[in-house]
Amino acid sequence: MDIQASIKQIAQDAQLASRILSRVSSAEKNNALLQMAAELEQKRAFLLAENAKDVGTAQKTGLHQAMIDRLTLKDETVSSMAQGLREVASLPDPVGKVTSMWRRPNNLLVGRMRIPLGVIGIIYEARPNVTVDASALCLKSGNAVILRGGSEAINSNLAIASILEGVLSKSSLPHKSIQIIPFTDREAVSVILQLDEYIDLIIPRGGEELIRAVVSQSKIPVIKHYKGVCHIFVDARANSEMAINICLNSKTQRPGVCNALETLLVHKDIAADFLPRLEDKMRSAGVVLKGCEKTRSLLKNIETAGEEDWYAEYLDLILAVKVVESMDEAIAHIEKYGSLHTESIITEDYVSSQKFLNEVNSSTVIVNASTRFSDGFELGLGAEIGISTTKLHAFGPMGLEELTTTKFIIYGNGQVRT
Repeated sequence: MDIQASIKQIAQDAQLASRILSRVSSAEKNNALLQMAAELEQKRAFLLAENAKDVGTAQKTGLHQAMIDRLTLKDETVSSMAQGLREVASLPDPVGKVTSMWRRPNNLLVGRMRIPLGVIGIIYEARPNVTVDASALCLKSGNAVILRGGSEAINSNLAIASILEGVLSKSSLPHKSIQIIPFTDREAVSVILQLDEYIDLIIPRGGEELIRAVVSQSKIPVIKHYKGVCHIFVDARANSEMAINICLNSKTQRPGVCNALETLLVHKDIAADFLPRLEDKMRSAGVVLKGCEKTRSLLKNIETAGEEDWYAEYLDLILAVKVVESMDEAIAHIEKYGSLHTESIITEDYVSSQKFLNEVNSSTVIVNASTRFSDGFELGLGAEIGISTTKLHAFGPMGLEELTTTKFIIYGNGQVRT
């Protein structure tokens, strides 16, 4: 069977599985998720060995360090994946939840009930943990999932999928609820994106180039974010020590991810005291600073930030810094150069914090905390299937509820329309 026929069969099997899965009880889904967590931990050595093959190949072929970082599994990564499965199992099941109910003048009782989307295709690069997170969230929300990871992670993804599918085959759930595309050919992605008869939603996770390619080809609705140009605004009434710690964490804790800090905006009233102290800490952490004219008048040995730097998602230890006259200028900068991903304000002024929350239009807006918290697991979603910076259907980190829609349910007692 060729690639096209094989993938079509996978999609057809997924559609059949989704119809059964939508009726499965919460207990059955939770039991499968808990068993998957146990199996991942039990087969940790196998997973790490398969991942080492991928990392070795990536290093030999010169894959970007940010991608290698996302690709690499460690003991703690496997534990985190298992914990994510357990977290999802512990969350309330959204399927069947009646979100509202109202009575009409003709005595009809009208409501909305949450239902699964159906079949979800995940196309992603370099992140083996996505195989687990996506499978967990789709399974719990009653959706079948088709996974197509990048060629750089093929051994890792196949190993993880074999464990998850093995659990399904021994459970009461349809065993085609989770399927992985075994082909690394780019043709596989093109084929998936044409199967709108069987697949209800596509979620790409990876670099801007991948996501734009998926959007341009897909016949299926796509949930996406192109990049994460995340900002922190240090207000005139910020606690400087807190601001330094938060900026350091946002930039250096894991620089190669979409919720890492890329541009720092500093109020002019605090800049002369704050920026030299921040520079010392950033340099010690290996961060290269680029600044506007006002920043460079305070920090003599930093590079000049050009127009392209304000749009940049560095995914590296590089930080663009701009001194602004006011919060309004900071918000205007975010509106022009931001990517609707994540922005944070550091301030001790309540009015300023509320203005920032109300006026910044990004999918996650934070007060006095790191941008790195823009993450499904950190926000209590159990895991994350992706971050949407488009407002139709979902906006921000996506968890269980974002993988469902609602249908109308109506109770009558003989009413007819006149």
